[in-house]
Amino acid sequence: MSKHVLMVVTTADKMLNGNETGLWLSEFGEAYVEFKKAGYEVTVASPKGGKSPVDARSLEGGEIPQEILDTAQYLENTVKLDEVTDSSKFDAIFLPGGHGTMFDFPDNIYLQDLIRDLYEEDKIVAAVCHGPAGLVGVKLSDETPLVAGKTLTAFTDEEERETTLDKDVPFLLETRLRELGAEFIAKDNWADHMKEDKNLITGQNPQSTTSVAKEVVKRLG
Repeated sequence: MSKHVLMVVTTADKMLNGNETGLWLSEFGEAYVEFKKAGYEVTVASPKGGKSPVDARSLEGGEIPQEILDTAQYLENTVKLDEVTDSSKFDAIFLPGGHGTMFDFPDNIYLQDLIRDLYEEDKIVAAVCHGPAGLVGVKLSDETPLVAGKTLTAFTDEEERETTLDKDVPFLLETRLRELGAEFIAKDNWADHMKEDKNLITGQNPQSTTSVAKEVVKRLG
């Protein structure tokens, strides 16, 4: 029977300063391609449902493979997250980043419940770059933060300052994860860097997406 991955993407399209933001396309596309190559069923959901906005900056550079650009079609009509009520049908959840996630992931109770349930069912919880913003509000059944005592990584404070967007997000992700008790491991800015802690798999930045996705596939088989 085919494995089933739930990919949750942002629907937030504005930063604190009003500038446009959204999903970082490669973080969705590279993972989506890996999952489909493995023959997995993929459901794409978001807090509001419908279209997930793509951050225009993630399309700059002119070197994005066409197969990644083509995955944008799966962002046109995402499932609304509160309609995803049965965690048992999924083998893994994957949270791609983009600054939008900093605004609509941390306080979303539906996302928190799904992540908690999947994690406690020993399913894979994976996130990359700003995607781990979805972990900061998650508490396990014993009321401890999911990330407490876990070895993980995410977009670093230093990387955020290098983007000059550190004043335009509601909090710094590395700092918040550390405050929650995570053992945060960072590498050089923009290094391909992944951390695993049991069924929690995290990546530092866009450059880490494929590594995280491949690890998910390796675990799922």
